[in-house]
Amino acid sequence: MKTTAFHKYHIAAGAKMAEFAGYNMPIEFTGINDEHMAVRNGAGVFDVSHMGEIWVKGPKALDLLQRITTNDVSKLFPGKVQYSCMPNGRGGIVDDILVYRVDAETYMLCVNAANIEKDWKHICEQGRAFGMEAGHGKELYNASDEICQLAVQGPLAMKIAQKLVDHPVEQMPYYTFEQTEVAGCEAILSITGYTGSGGCEIYAYNADADRLWEALWKAGEEYGLKNIGLGARDTLRLEKGFCLYGNDIDDTTSPLEAGLGWITKFAEGKDFIDRPLMERQKAEGGLICVVSHSLEHNIRRDYKANSLPEPDAVYGWDYPPEQRKPAPFPLEDIMERFGLSAGDLLMIDDLKPGYDMALSCGVDFAAVGWANDIKSIEDFMRTNCRWYFKSVPELAEFLGT
Repeated sequence: MKTTAFHKYHIAAGAKMAEFAGYNMPIEFTGINDEHMAVRNGAGVFDVSHMGEIWVKGPKALDLLQRITTNDVSKLFPGKVQYSCMPNGRGGIVDDILVYRVDAETYMLCVNAANIEKDWKHICEQGRAFGMEAGHGKELYNASDEICQLAVQGPLAMKIAQKLVDHPVEQMPYYTFEQTEVAGCEAILSITGYTGSGGCEIYAYNADADRLWEALWKAGEEYGLKNIGLGARDTLRLEKGFCLYGNDIDDTTSPLEAGLGWITKFAEGKDFIDRPLMERQKAEGGLICVVSHSLEHNIRRDYKANSLPEPDAVYGWDYPPEQRKPAPFPLEDIMERFGLSAGDLLMIDDLKPGYDMALSCGVDFAAVGWANDIKSIEDFMRTNCRWYFKSVPELAEFLGT
């Protein structure tokens, strides 16, 4: 079983260890609930060095990435990160990944630990069609065994990170990164994470692991930095609705079926693997069900008057009080009528009752804010919802329309 460069620190801290993706990893330190709340309210550090890093370089780098990923890599600029996935040619997903653009001919992919070898083989196979070679000093290089990674997450995380660098980083935008020195180590400082609580992820060479670890804990002392295991990492991502490969998505799951239409871009000239299949899935569309405090005949009249698709089901004021929003009945009935599960649904609303309804049924929720200008409502939605959209075009882009 492999160990990370920080293994000795986990043992010294009394971590409960277990095998994960071939690594001996810390699952918990002081308890999952305690660690979960530490990240939500303060700052915690995760050892995520088991994740993989693959470099894609050269004049054909963009062409290859446009072929093997669903998102539009051409939209990236130097210092920008993109969430994407790699389709497998059979309608499923090889892996969900992060794409880092360093420059026009240099990209780094962060891949899931359990999929490193599978991803690497897939990328090399596809790269050969573009005349790209694999190995040290070549266009394709698997650097996973050379790099360690720490995720510093929580509302106080960037205050800690700021103490490790010599220039302002606290206000770096989400999904951007810098190649810079962190604690005097050559590193990538990435404003990303898997918790929904803000913070950063730091990539460095294994040789610098001790220096980085010691500096991080010194910087984090005044902010109450805590060790966090993979157990809390899972509860944190689950609470925010982030996909986990092997659980929510896999080789049999289409990105569109998984609710990842927002990272599936049918851009002109982007001939990605499985595009024709996904275009057919998109054309077939899904169900539109309306849950409202208006009467059903008024809802259907308004949809028709605005040339909108006719709803497949309407749950309006006609229903008994105990079955109206925010009661869970409409969502439960949709799942029963159409043979769906909670993971197949997405609820869109502009008020908290809709959020409460979705939460009670385990259904994903997207908040929209163009129907009201009440700051307290917007603040609640932005804080608690995985997605928040202030305009119709933003929502349309997310839905892939």
